[in-house]
Amino acid sequence: MQAGKVSDTPMEFLVDFLTKAKEIADVSTNITNELRCNLQKALDIAAGLDDYLEKMSSQESQPLAELYKKTVDHDWDKVYKEGKTRFRLPKECITGHVEGQVLKMLVHTSKSRRILEIGMFTGYGALSMAEGLPEDGSLVACELEPYLKEFAQPIFDKSPHGKKITVKIGSAMDTLKELASKGEQFDMIFIDADKNNYIHYYNYILDNNLLRVSGILCVDNSLFKAKVYLKDTTDENGIALRDFNEFVRSDPRVEQSRVTDDEVFRGVKGRLILERMHLDGKVAYVTGAGQGIGRAFAHALGEAGAKVAVVDMDQGKAASVVEELTLKGINCILIVADISKSADVQRMIDSIVSKWGEIHIACNNAGINMNSASEDTSLEEWDQTFNVNLRGTFMCCQAAGRVMLKQGYGKIINTASMASLIVPHPQKQLSYNTSKAGVVKLTQTLGTEWVDRGVRVNCISPGIVDTPLIHSESLRPLVQRWLSDIPAGRLAQVTDLQAAVVYLASDASDYMTGHNLVIEGGQSLW
Repeated sequence: MQAGKVSDTPMEFLVDFLTKAKEIADVSTNITNELRCNLQKALDIAAGLDDYLEKMSSQESQPLAELYKKTVDHDWDKVYKEGKTRFRLPKECITGHVEGQVLKMLVHTSKSRRILEIGMFTGYGALSMAEGLPEDGSLVACELEPYLKEFAQPIFDKSPHGKKITVKIGSAMDTLKELASKGEQFDMIFIDADKNNYIHYYNYILDNNLLRVSGILCVDNSLFKAKVYLKDTTDENGIALRDFNEFVRSDPRVEQSRVTDDEVFRGVKGRLILERMHLDGKVAYVTGAGQGIGRAFAHALGEAGAKVAVVDMDQGKAASVVEELTLKGINCILIVADISKSADVQRMIDSIVSKWGEIHIACNNAGINMNSASEDTSLEEWDQTFNVNLRGTFMCCQAAGRVMLKQGYGKIINTASMASLIVPHPQKQLSYNTSKAGVVKLTQTLGTEWVDRGVRVNCISPGIVDTPLIHSESLRPLVQRWLSDIPAGRLAQVTDLQAAVVYLASDASDYMTGHNLVIEGGQSLW
């Protein structure tokens, strides 16, 4: 413990008592060396813990270090005597380095985006938690003393994370009522205010759904200087916290024992809906992943947790996507393949199984489109289009399906097109339209044949997607015509399709098979 520091935690008090016991033992002639030795060992363990944790914790940021020093150096007694604060504020109440890093870690690992802090003091804890929030995260701090907001704000302004913090001055309960009236909810709530009101804050938070499902409620000082569990304690705050701990322990809401305990409440296999969308541990491939829709699908599946094989004929484009995924920490590999060739398709499947042992998600996206009037469509154009769009998709489905059927699990997602439902115009694309209609029927047939063996087959039919090619001079008149046919008033972005591929790849879509998921801004309705 630092010289001159006032004891505040149970460990610090334990060090004080052991130090006094050791001093008494050292001057007593009736104490054996064995007892002195054991007292010294106990003192070494207790006294060394805090310093060791301090050294082993991640270094605090410069704004946090500055805020800590400013708090410790400040004359809080003088501020109180001058009437600038309503209460005498002991500087030992500041959240320290270790506590700040623990709070930051909790925020980061829980993926919290919105935090409520009840009781700020000088803002060290608030800024620590803000550092763990994503860029668009936010923290609301309730503070009774206006002086404390003025004290912390200059440091908040220096930090790139300070903009995430909003300090609301006034009664914490009034602030809670204001937040509840607006329907606000938080991923994490940290209670560190007046101890006698802990039960009231806790009840109001739960009664008014201020804490999200699966949110975290953190409570500071729950062991309050060991005065919570010492039998002879008369300390008002210690007794209040003892009552609070007992109240939480016996609160049926904590264990949720009175609700209907089914999959709707606790989630399928204990996984809530967003967790069921995770693809952690899954192996996926995406054909045509070097650009456009395929690139977007590869990113989406990887972001959701899957390992991704990036498959494309163009090695350079595929390598660029692999580089992008790697920068995001996504486990991925590159495979060069022409899916119109059966040997390439089988080599693709064998390479993935050799690398990762399984294939859980097959995203058959590669396709081509060549426009020509029907009377002018050559057999070469017809065959080339069908070889990639339909024959190639079939070969991929079959090769991946054989692996999945042995596993007893798999998700196959084919890219069809809105052209499977309507005849897009004014462009003429007979072979493309017909091949994509075939992809839908292929999907429906496989979806019914394989569903009872654990393999679901679905497809996505995008509308006209905004790509650099669309903005060429020659296509500009067509774009205006297409926009007039789309109720949404715009072309599709590749990002409009990403959630759909993750849904179809996840366990959340287990009851869907043979389905054509149309995402076209309403164009097929007009």
